[in-house]
Amino acid sequence: MHVRDARLLRAVYRLEHLPPPQFPEIAFAGRSNVGKSSLINAWVGRRNLAHTSATPGRTRGLFFYRVEFVHPPATLDLVDLPGYGHAARSHAERAGWKTLVEGFLERRPSLSAVAVLVDVRRGLRDEDRQLLEYLRTLGRPALVVATKTDTLRAAERHPTLERMRRELRDEHPFVPTSAERREGLDALSRTLLTLAGFTTQPPTDSRG
Repeated sequence: MHVRDARLLRAVYRLEHLPPPQFPEIAFAGRSNVGKSSLINAWVGRRNLAHTSATPGRTRGLFFYRVEFVHPPATLDLVDLPGYGHAARSHAERAGWKTLVEGFLERRPSLSAVAVLVDVRRGLRDEDRQLLEYLRTLGRPALVVATKTDTLRAAERHPTLERMRRELRDEHPFVPTSAERREGLDALSRTLLTLAGFTTQPPTDSRG
C-alpha cells in the first residue's frame, strides 16, 4: 500500500476547534510510550511527521494528519489521541484530556474506527480493556494493533501473539506490527482502509 502524501493538518486542544469533517477518520489510541508516533511515521513513510519523544505523555491534544494513498486511491485523516496511563501529568490536565477525547469519540461523525495500540511485551492492560469496552458501548469499530514485535525473541513471538488473539476472542481485528522493522504495515493499511469504507485488493499469490 503506497502512501502518496502525508501531512499534519492541525493540533486541536478544544472541541470547538475541531476541523470540519471531510474524509473518513481513524483515531490512534494507546498508553503513553506504546510507540504511536513511531508507528505513524513508519506507516506513512515519513521520518518526523509525528513527533517522538523519550518522555511519555507529551501528546496533549488531538493531532490530525491527512494521508493519501495511491492504490486504492483513498484519502483518510488519522487522529493521534493523547496517551493514557501516564501519572506524571496533573489531575486537571488529565481531566481536560478526558473531556477532549471523550467528546471526540462520542460525537465525531466522520470517525470510522479506533486503532488501540498495545505494547506486545505487556499485553492488554486494564486501561486498554476499558477503552475497548467504552468503544463497544459507543458502537465505534475498533482494532487492536500490537506494537514492538521486534522486541520479542523468536521463540516468544507465536505464543505471545496467539495469547493476545485468544483474549480478543475475534471481537476485534488484530494486527501485529514493528515500526523498527516495518513489519505488518501493509496489513495495517488494508485493515484501516477497509474500516474506513474503502475497497482493498488482497495481495496476489504469485506462486501460481
